[in-house]
Amino acid sequence: MNSPLTHFDAEGRAHMVDVSAKGETHRVARAAGAIRMQPATLALIAEGRAAKGDVIGVARIAAIQGAKRTAELIPLCHPLPITRIAVDFEIDAGRSEVRCSARVETLGRTGVEMEALTAVQVGLLTVYDMCKAADRGMVMGDIRVLEKRGGKSGDWQAEGTPRPDEAR
Repeated sequence: MNSPLTHFDAEGRAHMVDVSAKGETHRVARAAGAIRMQPATLALIAEGRAAKGDVIGVARIAAIQGAKRTAELIPLCHPLPITRIAVDFEIDAGRSEVRCSARVETLGRTGVEMEALTAVQVGLLTVYDMCKAADRGMVMGDIRVLEKRGGKSGDWQAEGTPRPDEAR
């Protein structure tokens, strides 16, 4: 029986998938996640008063670096020629959280979902690192792929997720 898990060979051993026969296509992935914190911690970020500096600015750069280094962190990921990375942060005072979203693009033989997820997670980890002195109880969650486009399997979008070009 063939497994849908492509990172295992016929003997069940982990391997890097051979993508050499795949055609290059424009591929896009979007991912998002959030970090919840105490309202006072969120205020430090929103007002730019965090002791370590511009939390959102540093987290954005960290997220971009994370996407670029995904193949070094995730053993079976292919190194990809990323053509675009866009990272956005949104402060939601009502939920006392910072949301991070990342869009990663490439012209390649395999998708960029892992790069988008890594960008989000590294961005949120950076928020935690920069604010942990004020709030060690921050919680990261809801980290997920929102959309992927391109490739043989076609386009996919998480249920109930508007595309960024659609009106909200």
